[in-house]
Amino acid sequence: MNTRRLAVALAVLALGLSLPLRAADGPYRQLKEIAIGGEGGWDYLSVDTAARRLYVSHATKVVVVDIDKDAVVGEIAPALGVHGIAMAPDLGRGFVSNGRESTVSIVDLKTLQIVGTVKTGENPDAILYEPVHKEVYAFNGRGKSATVFDAKTGEARATIPLPGKPEFAVFDEKAGRIYNNIEDTNQLVAIDSAKHAVVATWPIAPGEEASGLALDPATHRLFVGCSNSLMLMVDATTGKVLASEPIGAGVDANAFDPGTGLAFASSGDGTLTVARPEGKDRMTVVQTLSTPKRSRTMTLDPKTHRLYVAAAEFGAPATGPDGKPQRPQVAPGSFKVVVYEMAGPPGR
Repeated sequence: MNTRRLAVALAVLALGLSLPLRAADGPYRQLKEIAIGGEGGWDYLSVDTAARRLYVSHATKVVVVDIDKDAVVGEIAPALGVHGIAMAPDLGRGFVSNGRESTVSIVDLKTLQIVGTVKTGENPDAILYEPVHKEVYAFNGRGKSATVFDAKTGEARATIPLPGKPEFAVFDEKAGRIYNNIEDTNQLVAIDSAKHAVVATWPIAPGEEASGLALDPATHRLFVGCSNSLMLMVDATTGKVLASEPIGAGVDANAFDPGTGLAFASSGDGTLTVARPEGKDRMTVVQTLSTPKRSRTMTLDPKTHRLYVAAAEFGAPATGPDGKPQRPQVAPGSFKVVVYEMAGPPGR
């Protein structure tokens, strides 16, 4: 290379180093994969930050992973039609929603043994522990309701009617409210956790058919993942949609990291959107991570800022009796969790 070409190359390199990261490069990168194996599909993932455990729903059980050792350390079974798990670390209990049985299993988090069962409405899906009143909320998809019970005893406290099919929910302790997406009516509801009653119902336009939901407790802003490929930022006090940004197709989970100020949406089309709220009514996409196809659910460890995404390989779709292709099946032994880390030091 002659002197002139060397000077040009160095100038281009310097310019490249001075430019901001592109959305495709962004603050996150893939770190590793944790092999799970087995057969069947999955739904929610949940992290117990203090105990350093990841709970992964898988077919008819919940797989438990040590996230410091990246190793499977146990399982909770049976869990027929499992959707999610909520943890009550202060009680040493976990709660697993079993959609096929319309029950919630009460689990000893030390032994991973099921120590009790609570009957719920039809097809419990999302599940949440409310630590102030020490109650568990099971959101019943086909039942269009929330079953509330005492986390210590399993005693029923209330059944809260909802305006449609509930999806994910979050608890805002300062406001004393639980927020829940109503997927089939394009609404968001606020539940007073002391009164066990819906106290506000808000439309989410321009969003449609919301599933994932996350909360920034400091600003009382909600991040809503919608099936029409939008992530909304919503004022949790008024229900006003403050901003919206495009995301991938087939979203099913959202997260927010209080340490970095970043919001996340994972989608089945093989993308994970990373966005940053800016001011009161703006949100900017800073990265679109490439993830395995159909990896629609994820969770966040706020201690390490790592993202955990459930994934698997799929076989070719079979043809049904009507001649139409059926849903592809998970290839046996291929189930895993893909881990993503921040490429640089965290910071808001």
